[in-house]
Amino acid sequence: IVNEILRLNEDPNVQGLALDLPESLCSSKVLNTVKPEKDVDGLSDVNLGRLVRGDASDCLVPPTACAVMELLEDLGGKTVLLVGAGGAMGAALQCMLQREGAATVSCQWKAPQLQTTLHHADVVIFGSTKPNDVPASWIKPGTTIISCSHDLLSEKHNYGERNNHAAGNTVGSLAVAMRMQNMVKNTERWIQSQQYRKWDLRCLKLQTLSPVPSDIEISRAQSPKAVDVLAKEIGLLTDEIEIYGQAKAKVRLSLLERLKDQPDGKYVLVAGITPTPLGEGKSTVTVGLVQALTAHLNINSFACLRQPSQGPTFGVKGGAAGGGYAQVIPMEEFNLHLTGDIHAITAANNLLAAAIDARILHENTQSDKALYNRLVPVVNGVREFSAIQLARLRRLGINKTDPGTLTEEEISKFARLDIDPSTITWQRVVDTNDRFLRKITVGQANSEKGFVRQAQFDIAVASEIMAILALTTSLQDMKDRLGKMVVANNRKGEPVTAEDLGVTGALAVLMKDAIKPTLMQTLEGTPVFVHAGPFANIAHGNSSVLADKIALKLVGEKGFVVTEAGFGADIGMEKFFNIKCRASGLIPSVVVLVATVRALKMHGGGPNVTAGAPLKKEYTEENLQLVADGCCNLQKQIQITQLFGVPVVVAVNIFKTDSPAEVDLVCKIAKQSGAFDAVPCNHWSAGGRGAVKLAQAVEKAASQKNSFKYLYSLELPIIEKIRIIAQKIYGAQDIELSPTAQSQVARYTQQGFGNLPICMAKTHLSLSHQPERKGVPTGFILPISDVRASIGAGFIYPLVGTMSTMPGLPTRPCFYDIDLDPITEQVKGLF
Repeated sequence: IVNEILRLNEDPNVQGLALDLPESLCSSKVLNTVKPEKDVDGLSDVNLGRLVRGDASDCLVPPTACAVMELLEDLGGKTVLLVGAGGAMGAALQCMLQREGAATVSCQWKAPQLQTTLHHADVVIFGSTKPNDVPASWIKPGTTIISCSHDLLSEKHNYGERNNHAAGNTVGSLAVAMRMQNMVKNTERWIQSQQYRKWDLRCLKLQTLSPVPSDIEISRAQSPKAVDVLAKEIGLLTDEIEIYGQAKAKVRLSLLERLKDQPDGKYVLVAGITPTPLGEGKSTVTVGLVQALTAHLNINSFACLRQPSQGPTFGVKGGAAGGGYAQVIPMEEFNLHLTGDIHAITAANNLLAAAIDARILHENTQSDKALYNRLVPVVNGVREFSAIQLARLRRLGINKTDPGTLTEEEISKFARLDIDPSTITWQRVVDTNDRFLRKITVGQANSEKGFVRQAQFDIAVASEIMAILALTTSLQDMKDRLGKMVVANNRKGEPVTAEDLGVTGALAVLMKDAIKPTLMQTLEGTPVFVHAGPFANIAHGNSSVLADKIALKLVGEKGFVVTEAGFGADIGMEKFFNIKCRASGLIPSVVVLVATVRALKMHGGGPNVTAGAPLKKEYTEENLQLVADGCCNLQKQIQITQLFGVPVVVAVNIFKTDSPAEVDLVCKIAKQSGAFDAVPCNHWSAGGRGAVKLAQAVEKAASQKNSFKYLYSLELPIIEKIRIIAQKIYGAQDIELSPTAQSQVARYTQQGFGNLPICMAKTHLSLSHQPERKGVPTGFILPISDVRASIGAGFIYPLVGTMSTMPGLPTRPCFYDIDLDPITEQVKGLF
């Protein structure tokens, strides 16, 4: 019984549980197994406690007790005797009777004082069957008798003798009605719980220190709320989360259906100017902004961030959870494994890679008939196509379902993909910076029968499956996209897909948990979704559409969802608008453009900024001329934002070496250049309190007229779309395609992929293709060395120059400083 109750407790389709059990089985253990919110009999300790405390609106009263009270009236001053009514029912009755002014006495049938007590009672309530050795003459004439001694639904009673002067009442049918009333009340509550409601969020207090400690020290000094508590505060239901440890949980996509009629909140994108190699703090600004909105302005808000790759974490970057007093906690969990999404992508990606090489081997070593017999084997005397094989037959124009009826030509057509190994574009991945995997040779074992080819590993976040995860809108959409992934061409020049290889269903199974966003929190206890982490050069560099969609429903119409685009506005923001917004159908409200005095000085002609090397004095001392000269890059990025018709607020991320005059100059130039507002931000050292002015500016900007538009029409030819981005976004004079790029464009157009958006793969360190050219380069010709396609993700990506999809480790990687305390199990040196 307990196991069945536990199962029904977790069934989202069951809103209430009623127990019809013999008294011997109605133990406290059984009654308290029922979740209080599903306890329509009101007999659990939690519900009884609420009843005793007087929280009538918050509890369900036991139906039998309700029925008894319905039968009785004018109890003031009367004596009510409860005989054989113990346990939860007796406690509920005593509480309710006393509340109506009755004096209650309770005893058992075998009590020595029973006859005397019965004789003095005005009302007698039988909680269990009256024994035959208790004569009716013990009850004084005119006494009201109510029997509760029966199975609630069976209506079996045994009153023994009746006193002609006593009125006998049974509560059976009435109790059933009262239980039904409880069921209605419980269902009404459930319906109400499904609706959006204003958050009841308990924010966490920050104890800021100066100087600011390391990120991991700050993270460890704050105690996060239990994630189930956070989930309840923001309106998530118990069955909508899957908890991973204490501080993170997956959120189920069923929430989108529950809140489908709920208006979306405001949608804010955080982008940046062209950064230095050190980064300018977009993640920190994102976290600081939502801390300010929620914890300090009492506005529901969500941050939506990408999951960092393990490669840069152990390589050159360290942690990526924000920084200072504006970060996601626990930061070590954020940076290491999280809920395993990247591992799921790695497994799915490499399964597909294995399927490609295995299929080529089997086709090379078997006849059509042998290949067909293995692809469609006889199992238990029956031979039939799988669902994915039937779909392939339909694509080939073969409308047959019986494997025995295919002609030799149809068998060959079905069984042979005839992949051209020289056209394979699908690579294996691993989430580690491993430069020696950039070029490998596979198939050298004797068992592979001489099928040797050159291949490579990419880093896991460069996988097309990661880009798909970030752009998908549902489980079905993800399956469709996975099936469309083009992995190679056949020898006729036709695309070969994951669906052709029969692996789509297996990929979806490996990704079924990864599709759910992960809920975490900021240092101030405000909610964060961490989901997906596609590259910002060969992919679109934005967190997931699903996380944004769910967050927009949860914050409500007056709330804010703040998401971040990778790299500068010329890359991440342009892709956010032209690729992500097309996939999601969501309209952005505001762009927050992050600028730093340091980056502007670099664009103004300052010396090189190199990761790991000390900053030159130009960056640590006031230099207004360098700042003014470098603001050209800020002005250009503001103009790029305005091309899309969205208001822009400039956030000047302040470092301790910045002078007030430098910051004021940046804000002044930004406003003169068309920014709605420009605000200095101190969230790194002060948390949300240091970004309140930014939050207020964003709130005002979001109320402005929005005339959002895409940069180009999808119907334009591929080359024309590339040219528009190069000229309008980067400031190029024109583009120049290599012969390889031209042939690829022709092939994709011929294959029917010409109407996809463009995802430019370009350095993030300059508006041009040359990283050393700072400021706003002009007059250059943008070289397109190659053009590739992510058909499942749904974009064409031209390569500007050469792009590495596998980072390498530096001479002294970050892992030198990362360690684990064997006693406390605390991570050290992550950032």
